[in-house]
Amino acid sequence: MPKRIMEGKVVSNACDKTVTVLVERRVKDPLYQKVVRRSAKYAAHDPQNVCQLGDKVEIQECPRISKRKSWIVISGGTGTPSEKRVRPGQEAAGEEVDTGKIQPKKAKKAAEETAAADKTDDKK
Repeated sequence: MPKRIMEGKVVSNACDKTVTVLVERRVKDPLYQKVVRRSAKYAAHDPQNVCQLGDKVEIQECPRISKRKSWIVISGGTGTPSEKRVRPGQEAAGEEVDTGKIQPKKAKKAAEETAAADKTDDKK
């Protein structure tokens, strides 16, 4: 049986290696015959933490990862192009991908060092 693939929008990336994806679909109401929108949120595995809020992503069914996670992000995100993303079943042994993200504490420290360097340049 083929695995389902859905397209949605990232609404949360607060957890480590997990994103919440909002998937909307259009359905015709059986009684009123009006087309209405139905939505559902899915917790998806993002192994490299590249997805940001508002990104359009594709998610695919996979074996259960945790209690709520049984989907994995297969394309989308702003960190790396979709051709370089790790797809299910294609994990490279021992390879780590540098996403280029700067952690908040490191960013603050880097800003302080830059400011200190600017002050010493001004004194000369």
